[in-house]
Amino acid sequence: MSAPVSVAFADLPALAGRDLGVSDWLSLDQARIDRFADATDDHQWIHVDVERASREMGGPIAHGFLTLSLLPRLQDDLLRIEDADKVLNVGVNKVRFVNPAPSGVRLRLRQTVAAVEPRAGGWQIVSDCVIEGEGLEKPLCVAQSVMLALPAAGSETAAA
Repeated sequence: MSAPVSVAFADLPALAGRDLGVSDWLSLDQARIDRFADATDDHQWIHVDVERASREMGGPIAHGFLTLSLLPRLQDDLLRIEDADKVLNVGVNKVRFVNPAPSGVRLRLRQTVAAVEPRAGGWQIVSDCVIEGEGLEKPLCVAQSVMLALPAAGSETAAA
């Protein structure tokens, strides 16, 4: 991974169409899967019963929503917005869990900024995101992330 793209708040529109590259690898180990199961009360055996999952399907797999929930963490490796007061997750579009994420896989994000538009006094950033699993032919998850970057209060750099 290269250094994150660093951009001034006012220059965000210039990112539209830009490939931000790939994030660092992040381990999706069984301990993380178990913590997610505890946090969401989703203890389905395919995620947390290592013995049964190994016997019946080759090993446990992560929750799809765990993979998706790591998106902000992975995005932080790729983009830094200078002089923004807040960067908020607004939502995701077109989410698909393409491939199961086996316990122990390392994953990373490949991100391209699709659009940057003025919204709510800031910039709405729409990015095409592909979460890849190391050594896997198909991606784990594809989604379009929507974030809202807001300037510091009283800033002259607010979007129109």
